[in-house]
Amino acid sequence: MTRNATAVWKGNGKDGKGTLTTQSSVLTNTQYSYRSRFENGPGTNPEELVAAAHAGCFSMKLSFVLQEAGFVADEIDTRCEITLENGVITKSHLVLKAKIPNISREKFEESARNAKENCPISKSLNTNISLDASLG
Repeated sequence: MTRNATAVWKGNGKDGKGTLTTQSSVLTNTQYSYRSRFENGPGTNPEELVAAAHAGCFSMKLSFVLQEAGFVADEIDTRCEITLENGVITKSHLVLKAKIPNISREKFEESARNAKENCPISKSLNTNISLDASLG
């Protein structure tokens, strides 16, 4: 499987602006800029997209891990916080809130760790990945 996205940038680093388009068209000429990345300007930014990719990948991997163990989640809610320091992504912090009927705390934590370590985005990131997992 191969997926793609396209970035088009016009102008210099601080005053320029760009657009992002994904193969699925979920993003189509979506704006990004210095302001959307380092301030609170309109549009998205690469770190936000990495956070969305990591949260989505982790959640899906966890659902497969649970399925293999005989569980089906009512809900998996994952927030991912990406930290950018000195031009480097230094941390990806996953905050998981899940509702999974009849699962033990031990099996839940084991499954969450497995998903954290084995989702493809986790494997592709060269950074510290942390996880706070709560079962509700």
